[in-house]
Amino acid sequence: MIKVEPVTLKGHLVRLEPLQMEHASELYEASRDPGLWTYKPVSQPGSLAEMRQLIASVLQSQHVGACQPFTIFSLERGCAVGETRYHSFMLQDHGLEIGWTWLTPSVQRTGVNTECKYLLLSHAFEVWRAIRVQFRTHHLNTRSQQALERLGAVREGVLRNHLIMPDGSYRHSVYYSIIQSEWPSTKARLETMMQR
Repeated sequence: MIKVEPVTLKGHLVRLEPLQMEHASELYEASRDPGLWTYKPVSQPGSLAEMRQLIASVLQSQHVGACQPFTIFSLERGCAVGETRYHSFMLQDHGLEIGWTWLTPSVQRTGVNTECKYLLLSHAFEVWRAIRVQFRTHHLNTRSQQALERLGAVREGVLRNHLIMPDGSYRHSVYYSIIQSEWPSTKARLETMMQR
């Protein structure tokens, strides 16, 4: 069974640290672009106080075992550039989800997201011995879907009317996964991508 404990994961571009309230100011600055929140089922924090409220909510979810959130730090910049999480744990069945990822626009398409996914997947499959890691995204978020397919994740299907968005619209969630037997080839693909 997966034993979820806080961990720091470090690569060449990023360090994933357990989310803490002290990260609020840097995360608020990194999150100011409204486009980051278009497909998120929560509203964009409009102030530092609202970012603190959002972090407090996430930390409460962590406290009850629902997620393991990380602040993404750029090693080059020396500051927070986004957030990501393990969540939707299926501990008995050795499964989990990676999601809620957002990155400030200036580090998008720089290799940061690829390395984040590499670190998270490596830990999930090689330390926790997961047999399945899933992802989900908004049906209109084609950029996210293309990124998942580029990683080697397999599209599984769509949950229709899955979530109600902050604006009242319905989100259909597109599900992807990587399973244990696919991890060696996916790992090799990610390592090749990171060498470019």
